[in-house]
Amino acid sequence: MDYQALRKNPSAPQADAGLIEALRDLPVAALSDSMHRNIGTSGLVPYFQPGPRTMVGTAVTARSRGGDNLTYLRALEFCRHGDVLVVDAGGDLCNAVVGGILTFYAAQIGLAGVVIDGAVRDVAELRSREFPVYARGVTHRGPYKDGPGEINVPIAVDGMVVNPGDIVVGDQDGLLAIAPVDAARVIEKARAVLAAEDKTMAAMREGRWDRSFIDALEARCAN
Repeated sequence: MDYQALRKNPSAPQADAGLIEALRDLPVAALSDSMHRNIGTSGLVPYFQPGPRTMVGTAVTARSRGGDNLTYLRALEFCRHGDVLVVDAGGDLCNAVVGGILTFYAAQIGLAGVVIDGAVRDVAELRSREFPVYARGVTHRGPYKDGPGEINVPIAVDGMVVNPGDIVVGDQDGLLAIAPVDAARVIEKARAVLAAEDKTMAAMREGRWDRSFIDALEARCAN
């Protein structure tokens, strides 16, 4: 069998537009509270100007050798308007996978964002834009372009499993991947979380916040 530098699979169907639009108005923290608070990234950093709405898009996934961007370059051809390209680069920080030019191109072709479990560079340029870019870290050292890699396979970024076709959401707090079949339920629960928070804030403003729940929490922790 001939060696293949890149193994390529078709992109999964894009998520329902109504679900995508609903998620744009929900902060990641509220969504996380609706997913047991144990799913999502904690070590990937946003390198962009925060916008007013949550980044949301269907995942196109890629797995690459650390510091190599051949897979990223080819994976752009599998991305549609509104997709999020998610790259498992092994968390490697020795060489940047992308920088200002290749993230600019991703924005130009209509991606909703780029997630790299690896390094980026040209940070000042990235942070001057609103186009969402997440990465594990930064280095000035540029990428290799040799492969190997895979496109549209299950991956893990910062411990979060992402399947092709998952809905990826992100804001300044971090990132989540939501299976499309679960999205409607998560949206409903997140809206309930926000409504409860609004009631708590109102009670705080009016000096009637009931703090008796702290006694129960403390009692629960007693040996």
